[in-house]
Amino acid sequence: MQRRLVGIDLGIASAHTVRVLDEAGGQVCRRRCGPTVADLSRVEQAALAGAEAGTRLEVVLEPTGPAWLPVVVFFLGRGHTVFRVPSAKAADLRRFLSGHAKSNGIDADTLARLPLIDPGGLRPLDLPSTQTAALDRRVRATDRLTRAASEHKVRIKDLVRQLMPATPLTGDLGQADLAVLERWADPRALLAAGPARLTTVITKASTGHQGRERAAAWREAAAAAVELYAAYPAMPFTDLAAEVASEVRLLRATQAELDAHAAHREDAYRWADPGELARSLPGLAAIGAPALVAVIGEVSRFPTARH
Repeated sequence: MQRRLVGIDLGIASAHTVRVLDEAGGQVCRRRCGPTVADLSRVEQAALAGAEAGTRLEVVLEPTGPAWLPVVVFFLGRGHTVFRVPSAKAADLRRFLSGHAKSNGIDADTLARLPLIDPGGLRPLDLPSTQTAALDRRVRATDRLTRAASEHKVRIKDLVRQLMPATPLTGDLGQADLAVLERWADPRALLAAGPARLTTVITKASTGHQGRERAAAWREAAAAAVELYAAYPAMPFTDLAAEVASEVRLLRATQAELDAHAAHREDAYRWADPGELARSLPGLAAIGAPALVAVIGEVSRFPTARH
């Protein structure tokens, strides 16, 4: 059967490098192209030149940043088969070929040869449906924002530990803690605020779950810090406190964006998995089920839930 194998080494800030082989591994053509219909159409025409009518290209590429999507959209839209392979899969073959061939297009040539060398290890790529694509984006956004929020929390705790070595932040950062820190991260200012005002802020921010005892813990830590640093007049209380306040604001903004994306993620999940079958699997819940549905692809290829 006549075949046309297309390996595309994707460029991010540069043009894509293309190698086209026939079913015997012989080179048909080499090209460079950009992510436009005009350029990709020229690659398609060159790849199919001299081929039998109805020949479908077998396009192989690696998921390099966001550069893969326009190429995949074009070739799938033209009825060709696309394989998106992980970089590790092509690495061994690339090392072998680079020792036996000198070519600036060795990466593209390697990818083009994968259907000949490992035909059973490639699975045709299908782009997700509208609902699954939306879910995928929301899952990625919430994951990125969750990690960003965690980084802000770690930074806040590290800064507070410098300001107040006997820090009261021994567990999760609560809303009351953030309310205190955005006002009085400087231990001198915290003591000057007085116990009554501090207690009021904590009680309001925690909706009544915390109050006088938590305020006392903060004041104790602040007093210990002021006493400790009394012999070091250059201690940058003001500057550290300003950085804490910035981190608190960034955390609040990140959390607000995270909550919004999480709500959309839930809505997208209910469209992508109307029966919420993923949530019926052991160990999956509010976050795990949408993540599973977003990444798993065509679920019908698994014979059972355990698989």
